[in-house]
Amino acid sequence: MKGTTNSTMRAVVFDDHLRFDKAYPQPKRQSRWARICVHLAGVCNTDLEIIKGYMGFKGVPGHEFIGVVDQCDDPTWIGARVAGEINAACGRCRWCADGLMRHCPNRTVLGILQHHGCFADYVFLPVENLQRIPDDIPAERAVFIEPLSAACEILEQLDLQGDETAIVLGDGKLGILCAWVLSTVLADVTLKGHHAQKLASAQWRHIKTIRNADTMAGQADIVVEATGSAKGINEALSLCRPRGVIVLKSTVASVDEINLAPLVINEQTLIGSRCGQFKDGLQMMETYPDMPLERLITARFPIEQALLGFEQAALPDSLKILLEF
Repeated sequence: MKGTTNSTMRAVVFDDHLRFDKAYPQPKRQSRWARICVHLAGVCNTDLEIIKGYMGFKGVPGHEFIGVVDQCDDPTWIGARVAGEINAACGRCRWCADGLMRHCPNRTVLGILQHHGCFADYVFLPVENLQRIPDDIPAERAVFIEPLSAACEILEQLDLQGDETAIVLGDGKLGILCAWVLSTVLADVTLKGHHAQKLASAQWRHIKTIRNADTMAGQADIVVEATGSAKGINEALSLCRPRGVIVLKSTVASVDEINLAPLVINEQTLIGSRCGQFKDGLQMMETYPDMPLERLITARFPIEQALLGFEQAALPDSLKILLEF
């Protein structure tokens, strides 16, 4: 974690248990980094996995936010309304030289790996991580730029022709966003989930929603696994056609038995897919202003009630929980 100063801030902290601290030590701003005053932050499935032990993280979690820069060496950033890429890279390795900073082996990751996150009054990031957010995009939409960018990563990883059939497994926030993003390119997109209310919220464009995919076994050209469960990969393997592609989005702390024999027998391709570039998420947001992002918000909580927010985020029928500062 970064060094701290004598200043404090309100923060949600995980150190073997989740707690709210009204006077948590504030990290020290580094040269060429910005301090951002957080206005709104989103709780995602990775945050829920953090408190189960994912990545062994200790500190302030959270990586989805919208805020305003209030400290920076470059005065042109002061007052800027921003979101921030979550990977703080070293800038010196070959991955950084190739523009793959999100895979830098020396990186810290906001609220996930050795980097205090955004569930606090202030969050700190390198200036190159910042993405200016236009004033005409409401905070309730802008706070989705991180998960929306992660969904857009699929379009960068796959060379889609437009005639492929795709199934997205998981009716949580990320699964719905993946289905929405794929529907901007593909005519045949199906979202499979277990919750009628979530599937109803997912309706947009020509997306089909189902609760049982047994009749689709072995038919999909592309299967996106976003269930948040280790069991989802087995279902993805069964739904994907021979020589089809499985995109794995879930990050889970638990490990269940996975049978990879179908991957070999059917010569399927398995692709891990993590962070996307914020420029892509912002472009998607601006190109499709009718994408109903606000529909995914289940509830909002003041930061002092963040623990109640986490409890609601863990409920099966919840989608996005927002924390307000």
